[in-house]
Amino acid sequence: MLKPLLALALLIVPIHSSVPREFRRAPTPTPALLVLEKEQNTLVIVDPATLAIVARVPAGDDPHEVSVSDDGRIAWVTNYRGRNGGPGGSTITRIDLVAQKALPVIQLGALRAPHGLATGGGKLFVTAEQAKVVARIDPATNAVDWMIGTGEDRTHMVAVSHDGSVILTTNVNSASVSIIEQRTIPMPAGGPPVGPGGPPPFAPPGGGPPRNGPAPTDWHVTNVAVGKGAEGMDLSPDGKELWVANAQDATISIVDIASHRVAQTIPSTRAANRLKFTLDGMYVLVSDLGGNDMLVIDAKTRAPHTHIAMGANSEGIVMSADGTRAYTTLNSKDAVAAIDLRTMKVVGEVRTGRGPDGLAWAAQK
Repeated sequence: MLKPLLALALLIVPIHSSVPREFRRAPTPTPALLVLEKEQNTLVIVDPATLAIVARVPAGDDPHEVSVSDDGRIAWVTNYRGRNGGPGGSTITRIDLVAQKALPVIQLGALRAPHGLATGGGKLFVTAEQAKVVARIDPATNAVDWMIGTGEDRTHMVAVSHDGSVILTTNVNSASVSIIEQRTIPMPAGGPPVGPGGPPPFAPPGGGPPRNGPAPTDWHVTNVAVGKGAEGMDLSPDGKELWVANAQDATISIVDIASHRVAQTIPSTRAANRLKFTLDGMYVLVSDLGGNDMLVIDAKTRAPHTHIAMGANSEGIVMSADGTRAYTTLNSKDAVAAIDLRTMKVVGEVRTGRGPDGLAWAAQK
């Protein structure tokens, strides 16, 4: 009986060894590049050092955008449509990046068509297009603890200040940007009473003697008109400007955050989808769903700096944490390209499954 068993073992070994290396599950590297395959409902974990795929994890129906916890261990993914492409989805899929497995989803109920994701102040923020809101989720409870409406159509992408007090969204069909700010409310003299061990007095806005109790706050929404098809956006590293890609107008609106006004409108690519500042704030990379080049703009002069030949249309963009590389999804090519930001050239590609789109950077702490 030994010879048949040995022969069987010899037949089995080549089958396992023929599995491509990039599809074998390996530990999640740190840092890691995360890629969503929309048409395969999966999240891909890529080692950015080798551009090898180390794992694939189920990401729920129609995954669109991905964000990562501050400790780099959990990824959140919006499920934009319902099962089998039905009406807007209502879940966020949680993924354990260390164990490489999906966790119980976050149920959003009536907050349909979740799309953009961002973190700030230890919370997760998500847009819900059909509800026209931005909602805040507490990762400790995996539940919505606050939300606010924009009153605009297709509240799509979202960016959040580090402390979570300023939220920025694009509203695609309303051609607008919502600036949502937490503001202190002036209180009448005296304020609420303070008991032993209570909050300290606060100085009211506009001066005057300190009053008892914590300074109360409320949220204020300012909608700023930009170009048609406003979708991709990014906040400048100094927090002063929001650059918005207007896909239908082939323009970029530069919004001054302090004045809540469009300071300048500049030409862009014919189908600008996403844009990102380099970490040093010198350049802005603009992806193009209608062409095979990526536009690079000098952020100071507002003029084109160069074009990067991609060989396919580009979509999502993410920067490496050290600022030396950018990564962009090549949706029509089912790939992700790595760009050297010193030479502004493509230096490698990762072949993915169908429909690569959302990207994120994860570094475990």
